[in-house]
Amino acid sequence: MINSDKPLETSSQNSNKLIFVLVGLALVGFLDAVYLTVSHFTGYISCSIFSGCQEVLTSQYSQILGIPLALLGALYYFFILINALLYIDNQNKWSKLVIAYVPIGGFLFSLYLIYLMFFVINALCQYCLLSALTSTLLAIASLIILRKK
Repeated sequence: MINSDKPLETSSQNSNKLIFVLVGLALVGFLDAVYLTVSHFTGYISCSIFSGCQEVLTSQYSQILGIPLALLGALYYFFILINALLYIDNQNKWSKLVIAYVPIGGFLFSLYLIYLMFFVINALCQYCLLSALTSTLLAIASLIILRKK
């Protein structure tokens, strides 16, 4: 028996929920990357799960053109966060394109960074792994958004 008191969820409602998931993930990624950026500039990071955070944070791969990857990550997550909020606010089609496609590039870059941690630097950073997980979940959400187009 179908409960007629509850309206059926539409695809639009599911997409809106997914946008809020994106906001949450982008916020987690942003906070993580800000912590890593501060740690990069102070030269100290506290690792409780793995002991390789300092090695990863100070490796030759931790910067591009002198800019810490953590800072670039913070900007990336902030960009996703702002575009998700813009889409929630006014259904901006360009913001939807950003949140549908940009996380896929972020995921691919995260794969490269994971490769570097495991096979080149030979050290693991729990905060970097959290960022990679966040980036992966953002990419999955973006693929779902693309599929629903």
